[in-house]
Amino acid sequence: MREYLLTLCVTVAVTYLLTGPVRKFAIAAGAMPEIRARDVHREPTPRLGGIAMFGGLCAGLLFADHLANLNDVFELSNEPRALLSGAALIWLIGVLDDKFEIDALIKLGGQMIAAGVMVVQGLTILWIPVPGVGTVSLTAWQGNLLTVALVVLTINAVNFVDGLDGLAAGMVCITSGAFFMYAYRLWYGYGIESAAPATLFAAILMGMCLGFLPHNMHPARIFMGDSGSMLIGLVLAAGAISITGQVDPDRLGIFVGGERAATHAMLPVFIPLLLPLTITALPVADLLLAIVRRTWRGQSPFAADRGHLHHRLLEIGHSHSRAVLIMYFWSALIAFGTVAYSVHSASMWIVLVIVALSAVGLVLLLLPRFTPRAPRWAEAFVPPRYRRRRPAKTPSLTTSPGASPSSYEDEPRVPVGVGVSGVNGATAIGGRSRFRERDNAGSAR
Repeated sequence: MREYLLTLCVTVAVTYLLTGPVRKFAIAAGAMPEIRARDVHREPTPRLGGIAMFGGLCAGLLFADHLANLNDVFELSNEPRALLSGAALIWLIGVLDDKFEIDALIKLGGQMIAAGVMVVQGLTILWIPVPGVGTVSLTAWQGNLLTVALVVLTINAVNFVDGLDGLAAGMVCITSGAFFMYAYRLWYGYGIESAAPATLFAAILMGMCLGFLPHNMHPARIFMGDSGSMLIGLVLAAGAISITGQVDPDRLGIFVGGERAATHAMLPVFIPLLLPLTITALPVADLLLAIVRRTWRGQSPFAADRGHLHHRLLEIGHSHSRAVLIMYFWSALIAFGTVAYSVHSASMWIVLVIVALSAVGLVLLLLPRFTPRAPRWAEAFVPPRYRRRRPAKTPSLTTSPGASPSSYEDEPRVPVGVGVSGVNGATAIGGRSRFRERDNAGSAR
């Protein structure tokens, strides 16, 4: 665990430190597109954040290669090199798209080529577990085709969800954290060495997202762009393929009594990792809904619009930050709930907790304009919007006749110079009113 944490910290540090210079480079290179109709930000923001994330990926792999306990991952497996090759190709395509806006079909072809590069180097699905049957071995072309489809699906799912500040990086960070817990359990708990590459990929992916998030949270100073979203989507897919295609279910049968029993015992996580429907459940759902919506309208499936899940959250009244936090909540519930169910699939309390948290999530969705207030003792640790408002204590301000200071405790404060209609042209300042003299033209001085 210590080596993985060290790799995580190195990846976070390198990504964080590189993002600032990359932002300046993006501005100098002109990678700041104009505001589009579907965008939610109000001023041009530089892209190319994927350059810093790719630097973090390379630094993490290089550092892990020099650790004694992780060096075997590079000596006994070709998967890290396969990941780096595919990531470099998809990153280059993303950089070109961030700068020159290349065609969607060209990007799709590049995604398939990047997936093919990883397949050629051995990162492919070899077998899948099927309920009631057990493990089904795949032929070479079946495994390769399924691998390419999984990589392309995951890349586009993450790319589609990248519509709000910090959304894609945060969701992938949460799901890769759950993925790391599952992979580390197979590697350390079951002693399966072939799960080590997937564990390393998950740790590095978390570091890439954590290092980039401080620069990308609302209001974002830089966007990851397609160079970043497609990169983290490919790394996430590579980890899922590695642990699904290389972990032998017979090894799990040693502990749970037979190959078929092992398949049933691990099915709650094997199937999601194979088709990553829980690791990227929300991005995949958003992707499928977007394809159906655009096709129904007679548009291209790659045509951009404002119908994504995060856009709908904004339309029903949620703020930018609240919409992102709600998406974080559902990602964490699905990902960590699946991991918990895979560990204790017979425990009813896990199902009950998931149902209760789902109810909490639904309540949050139905209260878009509710603003929670922190208690007095915690106000110093929360953003200003969650603090209780207090009256402004300015000696020059006078209160209205008959009003007590306590009556202004929860009234909103309006900045000086902003006129609010009231009695005799009063202007509200800090919950109190001040009458202004008027000149002969009748306007406030």
